[in-house]
Amino acid sequence: MIGLLQRVSEASVTVDGEVIGRIGPGLLVLVGVQPEDTEARGERLLERLLGYRVFEDEQGRMNRSLRDTGGGLLLVSQFTLAADTRSGTRPGFSTAAPPDMARDLFAWLVHRARHLHPEVACGRFGADMKVALINDGPVTFRLEA
Repeated sequence: MIGLLQRVSEASVTVDGEVIGRIGPGLLVLVGVQPEDTEARGERLLERLLGYRVFEDEQGRMNRSLRDTGGGLLLVSQFTLAADTRSGTRPGFSTAAPPDMARDLFAWLVHRARHLHPEVACGRFGADMKVALINDGPVTFRLEA
């Protein structure tokens, strides 16, 4: 499972002109699911997301996690993260999980995140989403579980 996390001042997801998810300061995470992924891998990714130290402490160092700050977590499914881009000029998607599997694992991830963290929002799996964000830093990391 791949998580592309971005530290944000704010972020939102809009579908058909309606904002369906919004956070203030926190993390926007684009999530890609691969065929070999499981709930155990999702749990590992979620633990890393909540504990990854990307927020500044009093000395200006990245020593605080989302758990420490209590910031928002916005999860957005994005199958293109799992694309095969090693050759050519067009991505291949055989390295991404089948839609039903990815939908189930993404839904599980959101449910589990809501159990572990007080502020969780999400996009809509498979929808044409408009994602808006103000990247704080910018700070962006790619995590795999």
